[in-house]
Amino acid sequence: MIIYNVTVNIDKTITEDWLKWIKTHIPQVLATGKFKEAKLTKVLVDDDEADTYSIQYRAHSREALDDYYVNDAPGFRKAGLDRFADKMLAFRTELEIVDEFSEASK
Repeated sequence: MIIYNVTVNIDKTITEDWLKWIKTHIPQVLATGKFKEAKLTKVLVDDDEADTYSIQYRAHSREALDDYYVNDAPGFRKAGLDRFADKMLAFRTELEIVDEFSEASK
């Protein structure tokens, strides 16, 4: 299983607007059918000028993620850049789940 992680650094002057937008953006990404679920998390760092968030999308498969890159990602990236321009910086990583554990699996 692959997690597509998008980490975004947002100028504090637009954080509230960005959060409203991202909460509508994430369901649009999920609607592509390429991902099983998504989690929006705040990265806990001490920064007076910016807030950092991470969105973790769990892909259905490697093929689904590759299809997302080709057919969906360019439009979604453009929408964010058009709206927030130089007030946000995003970088993307892929994480492969090796194993999963839970409290119940003790």
